[in-house]
Amino acid sequence: MTANERGPRARAIAAPAPVAVLPPFSLTAVLPWLIFAGLLMLVAFYFLTTEQGAVSLFSGNAVHEWVHDGRHLLGFPCH
Repeated sequence: MTANERGPRARAIAAPAPVAVLPPFSLTAVLPWLIFAGLLMLVAFYFLTTEQGAVSLFSGNAVHEWVHDGRHLLGFPCH
C-alpha cells in the first residue's frame, strides 16, 4: 500500500538530518584579529570612561560631547 492509497493523513518516514561539519579552526589565523578587536575595545573603553576626566589626551570638550550619552548609558559619571 502506498502513501497515496492511505489518504492525505499518511506520514512519510523522515530522512535523517544532515550533520554539520565545522571547518578546522586555527588559533594562529584568528589571533591577530582578536588582538586588533581587543585594542579597539580598549580605545573605546578609554574614551567612554577616562577622556576629559582625570586623564586627558585631547584638550577641549569635543570628545566629551561625542561620548556623553554613552558614558551615562553605561553608568559612568562625567559631571
